[in-house]
Amino acid sequence: MLKEVTATRFIAPLREGGSLPGLIEADDLGTYVLKFAGAGQGRKTLVAEVVCGELARRLGLRVPRLVTVELDPVLGLGEPEPEVQRLLKSSGGTNLGMDFLSGALGFDPLAFEVSPEEAGRIVWFDALVNNVDRSWRNPNMLRRRGELWLIDHGATMIWHHNWPGAAASAARPYDASDHALKPFAPDIASAADRLAPRVTEELLAEVTAEIPDLWLTGEPGFDTPDELRSAYARPLIARAATVHHHIHGLEGDQ
Repeated sequence: MLKEVTATRFIAPLREGGSLPGLIEADDLGTYVLKFAGAGQGRKTLVAEVVCGELARRLGLRVPRLVTVELDPVLGLGEPEPEVQRLLKSSGGTNLGMDFLSGALGFDPLAFEVSPEEAGRIVWFDALVNNVDRSWRNPNMLRRRGELWLIDHGATMIWHHNWPGAAASAARPYDASDHALKPFAPDIASAADRLAPRVTEELLAEVTAEIPDLWLTGEPGFDTPDELRSAYARPLIARAATVHHHIHGLEGDQ
């Protein structure tokens, strides 16, 4: 399971992207970017972050370390901004944190080079999880010490917002025409050869086991958290084998 920490101090809101994460200090003296359980799509966003983050890590991609963060709503009492105070008060309990990468810079395709091999692995992974939020407008990548790190996977696996239609939704092609790494001639074939065989039932069982039961209980149509874990794994296993044939929008740039 993910390491558990307790928030001891709310440092500041981070006004980036479509959500409003916060920077916190925890009882292990670590500094984390906090994703609030009370924000936006709530726990489904946190589940997506865990599934995609832990899967990406096991496939050799760089993702900040994830932890669960216990948050006492009392931390919001001194926060002057009403929106942030509301989030703190509504997110008591278990939230998600990720290591704060000190010194990291936002990815700029005009300033950084990415090899076709690395670009291919990232585009293939984004196609696997149907990540619609890695565009040139909002890359959701950081550059630190010459290495590329992936962040913000809340807008992935759209099928988990409508489980009855999950199979059909998961089978859709992936449009990479706006992907931030399109200019780097992603080597999709090589990525598929390397990564697809590694996406197995065993690997996904390991990944989904990292999701706290609390975020999986009460989902309509599922009696237990483990049933829902299996539902998350099935579309990913099905997509892994063939998704490289259904990535569109890179033609002419290979």
